[in-house]
Amino acid sequence: MLGLRAATPFEKRLGHRFRRPELLELALTHRSYANERGAEEHYERLEFLGDAVLGLVTAEWLYRNHPALPEGELSRLKAQLVSRGALARHAAAIELGEVLRVGVGEERSGGRAKASLLADSLEAVFAAVYLDAGLAAAAKVIDRMLVSLLAAGEGRTQLLGADAKTRLQEIAQAQGWELPEYRHVAATGPDHSRLYQVECWLAGSRAGQGEGSSKKLAEQRAAADALARLVPAPARSD
Repeated sequence: MLGLRAATPFEKRLGHRFRRPELLELALTHRSYANERGAEEHYERLEFLGDAVLGLVTAEWLYRNHPALPEGELSRLKAQLVSRGALARHAAAIELGEVLRVGVGEERSGGRAKASLLADSLEAVFAAVYLDAGLAAAAKVIDRMLVSLLAAGEGRTQLLGADAKTRLQEIAQAQGWELPEYRHVAATGPDHSRLYQVECWLAGSRAGQGEGSSKKLAEQRAAADALARLVPAPARSD
C-alpha cells in the first residue's frame, strides 16, 4: 500500500494537505500564466466560490466567538477581516506569493507581491480546500487565518467597541485620572435617521471620536477609538 503524499511547505503553512493537488495548482494559477500557455483554466472561478465560503465561515466564526457584539459591529468586523487588504496580508504571511503561478509579464511587474493577486488567489485556495475535503476542512483553514489576523490587531477597534466605555473607565481609574468625558459635538440627518458624533476626552485631552445612529453607540465607538490609541497611554494632565 502506497503511503500518503507528504505535505508541501505551503500546505503546511496553510494547514491543509490536499487529496487532489491539482485543485491547489489551479487555485495558484493566475490568468496571465494560463494565457501564456494557451490554457483555459485559472483561479477566477475558484475565487468566486471561495468568496462565498469565506463569507459563510467568517460569519459563523464571529457569531460563535463574539456573542457580545451586536449585528452592526459583527458586520463591520466581518467586512474588515475579509477585506482585500486583510486577505493579502495573510497571504503574504503564509508566503503564497512564492508559489503563485504568474506569467512572465506579471512576474516582471511584481505580480507575486500585488495585494489584489494575493487576496484573489487566497480566496481560490479556500475554495480548493472546500472542494477537496468539505466545509469543515475549509473552516479549519479559514479559522486559522481569522485568529492570526485578530492576534495581529486586525479589527481591534470593533472588538473593543462591545464594552469600550467600561474598559476605558477601568483604565482611567487604575491610572488615577478623572473618568472619561463624552462630548456630543454634532448630530446630522433627518429625525428618523440621525447620525451622532461624539468625542471622548481623557486625561485632559481628546483621546478618541466616534459616530453612530444613537448617542450610546457613538459613545462606545469614541471609547473604542480612545482605547485603540492608548499606545502609549496619555500622560496625566494636572
